[in-house]
This record gives sequence, C-alpha cells and structure tokens, in this order.
Amino acid sequence: MTSRQRLMTVLGGGIPDCVPVAPDTSNMIPAKLTGKPFWDLYLYNDPPIWKAYIDCAKYFDFDSLMDGYCPVYFNELGEIDEERVEYIIAKQPDRIITQQARKANGKMFWDENITVYFIDNPPSVIKPSIIKFPETPEKWEKVEGRHEYPKGEELIAYAKKELSEQGLVGVFCGTTKFLNNEEDILNYYDDPEPFIQYRDEFLEKSVKRFKKLMSLEHKPDFICVGSSGTLTTQTLAIFKELGLPVAKKITALCKEHGIPSHVHSCGHEAVLVKIMAEETDLTVIDPLELPPMGDCNLAELKKLYGNKLVLKGNLHTTKVMLKGSVQDVIDASKRAIDDAAEGGGFILSTGDQCGRDTPEENLFAMIETARTYGRY
Repeated sequence: MTSRQRLMTVLGGGIPDCVPVAPDTSNMIPAKLTGKPFWDLYLYNDPPIWKAYIDCAKYFDFDSLMDGYCPVYFNELGEIDEERVEYIIAKQPDRIITQQARKANGKMFWDENITVYFIDNPPSVIKPSIIKFPETPEKWEKVEGRHEYPKGEELIAYAKKELSEQGLVGVFCGTTKFLNNEEDILNYYDDPEPFIQYRDEFLEKSVKRFKKLMSLEHKPDFICVGSSGTLTTQTLAIFKELGLPVAKKITALCKEHGIPSHVHSCGHEAVLVKIMAEETDLTVIDPLELPPMGDCNLAELKKLYGNKLVLKGNLHTTKVMLKGSVQDVIDASKRAIDDAAEGGGFILSTGDQCGRDTPEENLFAMIETARTYGRY
C-alpha cells in the first residue's frame, strides 16, 4: 500500500498492510531540514512551513496525516482581511519582529500583539510589553520578498499534488477551544455571555465554511476540528459549553458527507477521548500524551474506545524521541503497537510535536518498526 492508501484504509475502518506511522513533525524538524533561518519559512514563505512539512514527510517516508497546516481561507467567506498589513518593526541578529496594522484616513491602527520570528525556533505572538516594546512602533518597513503561493481551493489542489501518495491533506473547520490565555479566562468568569455569543457566531461561520469546502472540486482529505491544549487553558465545563457544540456539529456534518474528522489536542486528554467517542462522530484523535505532559494510557483507551475512534499516538517526545536511544524508540514503538494496533484503528505517532533536535535515526527507527513489527 502507499501511505495514502494505508491511511484511508485505517480511517475507513479497514485493516492496512501495516500500522501507519506519522510522527508529529509539524514545525521544528521540517524547518531545520531546510538549513535556513526559521524566519525564511514563517515570514517569507521560502518555503512556507507547510511545504517544508511535505518535504519532511517524503524525506523520512512516513504516512502523512497533514493536520491542517495549509492556511486555506476564502475571500468570499470574509476570511481574508486584505486591509491588514504586516510590517517589520525591528531586526536583530537572532530575530525579526513584526506588527500588523490597518491604515485608514492616513492613520495607522496597530494590532495589540507583535510576532517574533526566531532564527532557530517557530515564531511567537506576544504583547509588545513582554519584550519592552511600545504598543505603537516608532518605525516600520514593509515585508519585502515574501513568496506567494496559491490560495483557497487552489492551495488545497497544490498541496494534494505535492503530497501525492505520501498521505492526506487536512483543512481546519471548527475548534475545540475558545479560551487561549489568562486574560480570556478572567474575562470569561467575569462575563461568559460574550463568549457564548462568539461561539454561536463561530459555529455559524464554521458550517458555512464546511459547506464551501464540500462544494469544491478539490476537497480536503479530512477535516481538522481540534485545538492544542483543549483542556489546558479551559476547564472541562468550559469546553462542554463552548467547544463541544462546535465539535458535535462539524463531526456530524463530516459523517454525513463521508469525510474523516480529526482532533489534535495536546496535554491532558483522556476525558476528551471519552467525550469524543461517546458524544460526537469524530474519526481520529491524537496525540494521547503520556504523563506527566498528558494523562493517557494507550492500552486502556484502546480497550474502552478502540471500536469508536482511530487512536493516534503516543511515543514520549522528550524522554524517548529526543533523548532516547534508537533501541528506546524501537521498544516504545513496539509497546504502542502491542497496546493499540490489534483490529486496526491505530496510527503510530508521537505525543505531540517532536523537538527540533530529535535525532533523525530515532525517527527512522520509529518508522521502520511500524513497517516491520507493525505488519498485519
């Protein structure tokens, strides 16, 4: 089987030739493989990080479940703000700092956040005060030399052509998380009503977006519904009030249209797996992190929910993948396969994103173990 065939078989409830293997290499490893400053990818699209990810999947030859990395937006849905422009406000040896603004009546209206593009790490969006920058920059310049790629449906078609038989391309529609930081949490407890109203508006937009995606000639292979840290910056009760209604609706639409749905939510996730299995029409969930970063026991989750969900996980990203030996990776991969592969419905992966300096031999060992020990 090709990687694409293998993944489609598993997501469809069938038994593939071997356990699919898809280590989470969403950002750091693909960027490092290019040998370029990370800001080339994230700021200048040279290449864009999603293209670097595709190249990474081919380099390691794993089964790519491309989890919404392509920034697919539609102007007709109001998802593209063409009046908002990103400007460089500072350049330093190890970082480039930008801020976005709109210009109206000759005046610049600056965003409250800035973006720090690092030379060897993914960017961070922060308040200017954190690095002692003013809210309104004193000087700025346009971002020059940014590479342009297709947008909307053309981007989906382009990504699917680039990835080809290496895997499946997913596109975001929906979310499991509405609170992202301390300010959101405090505001929610002061007055939850605006968040509930935003949830309803977001859900309406998500349904329109889903219908748009399904109307395309070049559709995504699956729909991404999840959000990192669903139960990290939200309580379970807040998730049930805000995120769960969205997940229920979008996964139901996915089932109706015969397209797989996917949730990624790092951090504690065991109760989320239970809810998704029992209350939604979700297809696949990851990364099922081990303690202390998560709370998932792969064998137990397989026993409880393996007939309802495709499980994707969960090798420890630091202890095993980053700092472990090749034999450690092989042993952990075999253990995960023993715990969850029986009867299908399992994709061998990592418990969230692999660190930048994860040894290549460890990734190759994980993939080879799935191809050999993981044969059905």
